[in-house]
Amino acid sequence: MNSTLATVSKILRYSCVDGPGNRLVIFLQGCNFSCQACHNPHTIGICNHCGDCIPACPVNALSLVDSLVEFDPQRCDQCDACLDVCPISANPMVSQYAVADILALIYKHRPFLSGITVSGGEPTRQLQFLVDLFSAVKADPELARITCFIDSNGHLGESGWAALLPVTDGVMLDIKSFRSQLHEDMTGSSNDRSLRSARILYAAGKLYELRFLLVPGKTDSDDELDQLAAFVGELGANLQVRLNAFQHHGVRGPALNWEKMSEDGVNSAADRLRAAGLSNVVTPAVYL
Repeated sequence: MNSTLATVSKILRYSCVDGPGNRLVIFLQGCNFSCQACHNPHTIGICNHCGDCIPACPVNALSLVDSLVEFDPQRCDQCDACLDVCPISANPMVSQYAVADILALIYKHRPFLSGITVSGGEPTRQLQFLVDLFSAVKADPELARITCFIDSNGHLGESGWAALLPVTDGVMLDIKSFRSQLHEDMTGSSNDRSLRSARILYAAGKLYELRFLLVPGKTDSDDELDQLAAFVGELGANLQVRLNAFQHHGVRGPALNWEKMSEDGVNSAADRLRAAGLSNVVTPAVYL
């Protein structure tokens, strides 16, 4: 069994919002974007073992051993106080998982699973683990019905997708903005590679859905929506487009002062996209 290890922030045994059906979701630690609107900001950074989180833990689940932060899950009461004080948006409660560890979880829960989804952070930053994990699933006849999905920001390059797509069933791709400067302001990176990835994935038949975050006064403008409609129309008007509404849950920093996206605003955007010819626009079921 391949010994590639992944740095995992969290695992959900069951989820019906991270791809089709009921899925095991693995959140990998680390991201190459710094999104102001991120709902999981503690998955962005990689712990540098500064130790600032240790005194914040009320149950002494964190300690410094040989200059490294160590986490004791048996003591942890999941208060997340350590996440609130981390200066680099890192999670000191990560775990190392081998491919065999994830396969064991899949086997344990497979009667209830449609597939697995690897999210983050940005999962493609741990590319070799993704390739090894998905290859192992595909090679196991007992897991033939388990699909392998990725939730990505699309910053992976063409050679990375070439290695990953042969063992991937679908990708849910986020586009934060179609105006390059706004995308850079919101994420710290240009949107060039994300748009290129969308084209690569669609051409390969692996783009399960395009996700677009609606932020009042930023990405809900007619210009943004028209560019979204034109881009999807270029790929294929039947592509599933999921509109996500910006809310404050989990968000930190200046974005907490941004206006939340209303249901009426989302419905208005969806109507504009449908009027432009997009036939598969999905809106949120819940607004927090």
